[in-house]
Amino acid sequence: MTASAAAKIKRQAAPAESADRPALLLDWYDRHRRRLPWRPLAGERADPYRVWLSEIMLQQTGVKTVGPYFEKFVARWPDVAALGRASVDDVLRMWAGLGYYSRARNLHACAVAVLRDHGGIFPDTEGGLRQLPGIGPYTAKAIAAIAFDIRTMPVDGNIERVVSRLYAVEEPLPQAKPRIQELAATLLGPARAGDSAQALMDIGSSICTPKKPACALCPLNEDCAARLLGDQETFPRKAPKKSGDLRRGAAFIVTRGDELLVRTRPEKGLLGGMTEVPGSEWLAGQDDKEALKQAPALTAISRWHRKTGVVTHVFTHFPLELVVYAATVPARTRPPDGMRWVPIATLADEALPNVMRKAIAHGLDI
Repeated sequence: MTASAAAKIKRQAAPAESADRPALLLDWYDRHRRRLPWRPLAGERADPYRVWLSEIMLQQTGVKTVGPYFEKFVARWPDVAALGRASVDDVLRMWAGLGYYSRARNLHACAVAVLRDHGGIFPDTEGGLRQLPGIGPYTAKAIAAIAFDIRTMPVDGNIERVVSRLYAVEEPLPQAKPRIQELAATLLGPARAGDSAQALMDIGSSICTPKKPACALCPLNEDCAARLLGDQETFPRKAPKKSGDLRRGAAFIVTRGDELLVRTRPEKGLLGGMTEVPGSEWLAGQDDKEALKQAPALTAISRWHRKTGVVTHVFTHFPLELVVYAATVPARTRPPDGMRWVPIATLADEALPNVMRKAIAHGLDI
């Protein structure tokens, strides 16, 4: 296709000529909306607590994964006041396995702030929401639109994909984000802002998927610029992704009868406040001898048994390989400073991140 032909197609899909799109979106949503644990039935008002909780959980985590965690949280803490009165350790334990653990700490801090400073009621403005811990621009827009019907458009990954295709946005991400936000706002009607946003989310999830989008089912397909160009799957354009260097380290599995030696990670930083087995630093190019020198100081251990293979895990910014060493100590061995013994049978109640669960399973031959 020539450049002039492509430009003509984009003009045909210009926002000024698409005033009916908000109505098309809402009509489609009324017929095809997803049933989600945090989403009220048609005609019911959204609960700001459930909207906020789901939005925090859904950051960089899929709907299928979040569903059971959401149900578990609202069963334990049915409102923000209950969550605000909980301990951060309990919240971290309930969050374990969901990843990106700073979200859990911010979740608790936000609940405390809402209870302490707002009488257990969420602010009903985008600006007020932004003042709360863990609530950034997107989350504030999502809560404002969905819970309070404020006329604003949150742009998540699904909406980003739909809009970039609808208008064939050539600029790559992340530079294109401001332009996509501007274009997404044109899809808002005079009312029902939350439903408009959720309609776009649902279209992105079920129709305008990253690969093989079902364009024939999309309510916005007739003047979608990417569809008219015939290259839907190439949008959104993305700059080459940089991957971090491989880091290596060691994990030390020490058992005392039916107990395991663990410690709590520092409050700040990666996996802050979570439970872990003792381990070495995670460094690029670290060799096994250096890692072994960082084993916990226990005079009862004469030698470490290195387990066959390695544990692998991928964080957002780097992949990790852990060599696992195992040892047993006598029944009355005291833990080193800053560490403690916990029953292996109660490990499910500990705030263990997935990488630690992998290391323990490898070390205990589970």
